Amino acid sequence: MQGSGGEEQGEGEGAAAVSDDSSEEPEEDEEEERRIREGFIVDEDEDEDEDDEEERKRRRKKRRRHRREREREEEEALEEDDLDLLEENTGTSFKHRLTRLRRAPGSPSARSSGKRKAVVESSEDDLDNDDLELPKVQDIHNIWDDERGGGRDDEDDADMDDLDNFIDDEDEDEQGAAMDEEEREERRRERRRLEKERRKAMGSRPELSGIDANAWDEIYEVFGDGHDFDWALVDDEEVPAEDEQQKSEMKYQDVFEPSEIKARMLTEDDDLIRQHDTPERMQLASSSLSQSSTLAFQDSLTENDLDDAASWVITRLSPETERAFFRSDGQFHAYLSDLVQAVSYALRFLFIQEFEVPYIWTHKKDYISYFNPENLRTKIELLSLEDLWRVYSLGQKYRSLVDRRKALDSLYARLGASDHYYENEIRKRVESVEMVADATEWVSMKYRDDKKHKFEMAFHDDDEQPEAKHWKAPSRVSAYEIVKKSVVSKLAEGFGIQPHEVVQNFMSSSTTHFLQEQELSPQAYAETFADPDPSKAQSPEELLRRARMILATELGKDPLLRQEMRNCFKTDALVSISPTERGISKIDEHHKYFNFKYLHLKRATDMLDSEQFLYILEAEAQHLVNVSITLPPEVTGAFERRLNDAFASDSYSGTARAWNEERLRVVQETLQQHLIPNAMKWTREWIREEAEEALCKKCAHTLRVRINAAPYITPDLEKGDTASVLAMSWGKGDPHKDPISLVFLDEAGRLREHTRIDNLSDEDNLSEFKDILKRRQPNVIVLGGFSVATYKLQQRIKEITTPSQEDNGSVWAQPEREHFAIPIIFVFDEVARMYQHSKRAAEEFSALTPIAKYCIGLARYVQSPLNEFAALGSDITAINLHESSHEEYQQLIPREKLLTALERVLVDVTNKVGVDINRAVTDSYYQHLLPFVCGLGPRKAQVLVKKIAAIGGTLMNRDQFIRNSLLTTKIFLNAAGFLKITQDSSFARPSKNRHNEDLDVADPLDSTRIHPEDYELARKMAMDAQDEDEEDHQGEHPSAVVSNLLVMPEKEKLLSDLNLDDFAVNMYQTNQDRKANTLELIREELVRPFRELRDDFKLPNNWDILTMLTGETQKTLKIGLIVSAAVLRAKTSVVFVRLDSGVEGVISSRFLTETHDDCEKVVQKGQVLTAVIMNVKAPEDQAGPSPFTVELSARPADVNPGDSQFRRVKHDEAWNHAQYDRDNEIQARKKRAEVDKSRRVIKHPNFHNFNMQQAEAYLEKQQRGDVVIRPSSKGANHLAVTWKVEDGLYQHIDVVDADADPTGQSVGTRLIVDSTHQYSDLDELIVNHVQAMNRKVEELMMHDKFKPGPQEELHLFLKNFVAANPSKSAYGFSLNRKKPGHFNLCFLANKNSMVQVWPVRVTPEAYYLFETPAAGVPELCDAFKVRHLHESQSGGGAGGIGGKTPYGGRTPARTPAPGASVSGHQTPGRMSVRNSYPSRTPNPYGGASSSAGLGGVTPYGAGYQTPGHPSRPSRPIAQDSGGWGGSGKW
Repeated sequence: MQGSGGEEQGEGEGAAAVSDDSSEEPEEDEEEERRIREGFIVDEDEDEDEDDEEERKRRRKKRRRHRREREREEEEALEEDDLDLLEENTGTSFKHRLTRLRRAPGSPSARSSGKRKAVVESSEDDLDNDDLELPKVQDIHNIWDDERGGGRDDEDDADMDDLDNFIDDEDEDEQGAAMDEEEREERRRERRRLEKERRKAMGSRPELSGIDANAWDEIYEVFGDGHDFDWALVDDEEVPAEDEQQKSEMKYQDVFEPSEIKARMLTEDDDLIRQHDTPERMQLASSSLSQSSTLAFQDSLTENDLDDAASWVITRLSPETERAFFRSDGQFHAYLSDLVQAVSYALRFLFIQEFEVPYIWTHKKDYISYFNPENLRTKIELLSLEDLWRVYSLGQKYRSLVDRRKALDSLYARLGASDHYYENEIRKRVESVEMVADATEWVSMKYRDDKKHKFEMAFHDDDEQPEAKHWKAPSRVSAYEIVKKSVVSKLAEGFGIQPHEVVQNFMSSSTTHFLQEQELSPQAYAETFADPDPSKAQSPEELLRRARMILATELGKDPLLRQEMRNCFKTDALVSISPTERGISKIDEHHKYFNFKYLHLKRATDMLDSEQFLYILEAEAQHLVNVSITLPPEVTGAFERRLNDAFASDSYSGTARAWNEERLRVVQETLQQHLIPNAMKWTREWIREEAEEALCKKCAHTLRVRINAAPYITPDLEKGDTASVLAMSWGKGDPHKDPISLVFLDEAGRLREHTRIDNLSDEDNLSEFKDILKRRQPNVIVLGGFSVATYKLQQRIKEITTPSQEDNGSVWAQPEREHFAIPIIFVFDEVARMYQHSKRAAEEFSALTPIAKYCIGLARYVQSPLNEFAALGSDITAINLHESSHEEYQQLIPREKLLTALERVLVDVTNKVGVDINRAVTDSYYQHLLPFVCGLGPRKAQVLVKKIAAIGGTLMNRDQFIRNSLLTTKIFLNAAGFLKITQDSSFARPSKNRHNEDLDVADPLDSTRIHPEDYELARKMAMDAQDEDEEDHQGEHPSAVVSNLLVMPEKEKLLSDLNLDDFAVNMYQTNQDRKANTLELIREELVRPFRELRDDFKLPNNWDILTMLTGETQKTLKIGLIVSAAVLRAKTSVVFVRLDSGVEGVISSRFLTETHDDCEKVVQKGQVLTAVIMNVKAPEDQAGPSPFTVELSARPADVNPGDSQFRRVKHDEAWNHAQYDRDNEIQARKKRAEVDKSRRVIKHPNFHNFNMQQAEAYLEKQQRGDVVIRPSSKGANHLAVTWKVEDGLYQHIDVVDADADPTGQSVGTRLIVDSTHQYSDLDELIVNHVQAMNRKVEELMMHDKFKPGPQEELHLFLKNFVAANPSKSAYGFSLNRKKPGHFNLCFLANKNSMVQVWPVRVTPEAYYLFETPAAGVPELCDAFKVRHLHESQSGGGAGGIGGKTPYGGRTPARTPAPGASVSGHQTPGRMSVRNSYPSRTPNPYGGASSSAGLGGVTPYGAGYQTPGHPSRPSRPIAQDSGGWGGSGKW
């Protein structure tokens, strides 16, 4: 039990007395007693140094033991024994003074988890304060006080306050009702003060306490020192310190999942991207939209690399550039040098100065266009915007090529090789990544072994390292390396020329290396290298083959030859397709792959701009087709002749011709084994990459058309203005379920009103709708929906907004109509469909319904298609961007590549429009445009918004980007011209305190596309336009002259009068600055700042609208297709129908029946008709409310021919007609065979046209012994009989119908099961064969030796029985589930043997143990015992000792007579069990084996012989004693 603060430790004067309460305090060792007397109060430093971990563990262990030994007491009072002991030793009564112990306020329950409730908690001060002056003897009255002994400093009062609440005196409890908390606290303070004074007076004299040392020792032994639970308190106090330290070091990586950190762009790479002064997109290896974008670790180009880079890039720009500039008859051939210079400038801007493409296109356009100071009127665009992006992509590839070249040079240097051919021929021609890979492989092949020998060295002072044990790595040594190290390499040199010399001859126009002729023939020369040892000698032919392999390998791996072969494939490769067996049957004429199913010798260059090759690769991945890429024979032959000429001898001798034949074989092996396969692999990837890039361009073009559109405007709005939009949708158009949702967005894109009305028919709903139109006055109404009912909504709104002159008795006719001249339009709704269910919509408009969110998407698209697509982020790839809606090739493009292409379009258009930075900070929706600004990205845009918000959220001018460190230098240069700061009318007269740097003043040029580096030109142009000088504006804002110009009505005329060409020439002559296009830009921006440059808003056409509402396309509504149509209503001469998609159609009476009957009598409402499409009427062809109507024909003459010819996929022009016809003939032959194999019709109740699985499924619910007779897969002269042996067990019997009817309509008179079982008809077969076998099966299953269930259960039973009866043996029968119709006889001779298994076959007349027949079950048991007795007596061993005989082993043929030799035969083959069937019906009785000598072989395989004691022979078989076993008997 812990004491209170007054309990103190004294010095022990002698050995501690042993407590008489063994349950309270168990015996302690001397060390523990000494430690208790010395006390626990130590200095903090000493505690850290002296209390080691082992001491603390031992202390805690002892205290936990004490705690377990104590009994828990009630909280209300101390134990009676303790109080009695105190009274006995002190003579003072405690029974009325201490009535209750309280737990310290706020103390956790874990601290009082011991047997006894804790009274006080020791603090760190109690344990670590060695300044306390403790008395030698303590007053027993003070052990329950709330304070420590004398010598405590005043600073300990805080601890005393905490401990003061543990024990309350009786007087406090009695007066607690009358005392408030302040009076109680005052009394406690007074008591503590008096106690402190008393202890001071007492000092360290224990005799003043009124208790001697012996009494104190006894008390100490009973109550301890009060620190029994200090270990728990110390831990509790240490934990918060540790927690505090952990909290200070905790990072978000310790809290969030890595995927979430990456999604929030909080990784270390993201931080590096934000901090680095390089445009974000230039730091990434892929699109910034991708969730898996990574840093691109590549070195920047230098000025020294520009010339090589320009030469490398310009030849790979595009075929159009090659035709226009490089050909002598090209349109711009004269400007080739200017093109090279433009590419060099572009590469410098991109990779050295790190300007993004939009910046170069807008502000450096003069450097990528033709610029001639003497002829500025000649405008030639050397590089288009698309070309500029192409230069950027090629520049990235060249930069990667430079890095790979450096790695190759590093490898060559490490190898320490010196190769003249490599340094002067190969290295200088490494112009592609493939060449780098080839050169690396070639260098490794030539010098890898030298490197191994060179670097395997050790120094004299190295310690001898023991050989470490390791697994043997798989051998990577090729046949070439093995042969190269042999004498055959010398034979290869005898070909007279080195491989690299052959390549040099091949590459040059004339022979530069000549052969060394051999005097011996190849055979004779090879014999000189044969091994003298005849046992190891190889034939000359083999030696020559290996020599040819060396030369072919070295030629085939030569980088120059490989590149030449790739060039041949690039220009002349042919692609052929052959379907696989699976593809022949699966790809029919309606399959999308049918177009290329038999593609034959199509030029690879014709496949670069289409998706066909990507579909081919997709089909190949599905194992439907095989792809082969070859060269035309003439090209291969020309290459072979050219290479052979570089290798062959010009001599005409017989020896030279023989050597030339060997060299020709080398050339052929080089081509077939190395060059052509390598080039084929490269060509596949080249076509794939080109096709993917072509499709990316198509998707990007579609996206550019969609987003490069200004907001929709009405005639009363100017281009660039934003319309207010009322978006409406009826959803699926069900009048009973779907209300009409209305959403109104104002000009700023803010949601102003949302409501739902049930219809536009009721007066209340109609009034509400008109009220919205009056109040909001939208500029445009946009409609959307998911069914053709939207057309009806459109028609109804038109009636309300623009009523006709005559109502014609319309039910909506009203005396007076309000006229609302509001256009009603449809727009593309893919983005709105995605938005309604997106997380972004849930965050922005959580209270709206999905249809209302869909309407918001429609309205936003009308106001800014660019903003809507930009807000999609990486989900933009889900939008269908195919030029043809039926060609869904977008999914064939890798997502990362498609994201990069689409992002570039977004970047182009966003910078073309510009971004209002102040609006982007406050408008989260508009903020989605900011990452696409030149120089920025998602990460840099994110931090930019936060920085601007931190300084107030509004910028006054572009200077603040630099002065407030919002953007770094390069990012500012890239982005400044595209971040506009909209100025109000006050900017016309800016403040004159411009020189006060602390004052942020608006600049009118900040609201233009003019770059800050060109502000002086703009100001100069404004002054020249106004014919003013700088002296006229001294002390004013530098842009004051611009402000004056902008408010002039005649500013356009003033600026147009300026001669900008002369100004541009003057600037070029002065500073070599090219500013012609920049000056034009400045003039345009001064006239109309940030004018709208996008195209007009594009509305969908009627087919687009139909596809959005119904999913129908021109392909699905093609004339000639057969469709289903439901009858809506019928009139005498016409039937009105509706297709499944909701499109309505008509069938006239002459197309309904052949007899032109009355339509009302032929069809009924709701009837579904099959009809063929005759015509499709577009909106311009009709005046009805539904824009599309189809004319159908339901006449049998029109429907019966089908629509196969209209659905058929057109095959490619390069088609292998011969192979197609052959395969069609084979398929037709197979179908005819299937047809000829007609269903047999046998009049018998048990005959069914089932296959094996169907027969078993049919018998599953039948009784045991039931039979199904069915056709056999073996032919028309076979029948299969399946009968149920047991649940889940079926036997299939093959029956030969010797006299089969060729027509298959009847059964012959000879039904042969095997040589001993023949029947005349099916009934005899069933009764005398199947049912007889079933009776045998049931007889054995009814025997008491039969054990149902799996065979393992029988084995376990036998083992348990013999174990319980050691003197007995046991055997039993079980079904053989692997061979239906068979049983297993399992026996166990003794407890030391294994269970043996012998087969029992069932026939109609008997059981067969191996080949020994037994008429009944008793005879079968006897046969078993006799056989086993014979084997045990003849010393067979295996049978006596026991051993499991596996099926398939050698087994005895029949039970021999005593003394006769035993013979055996192969175990009969397995029978079918359910779910494990052979392809043909097996015969369980076919092929009985003849007898053979057993020779002591263990039945069913000697491999499972059970070991036993040789001195203990196996127990012989005796008569059956009944039951499962007997004493020494079976």
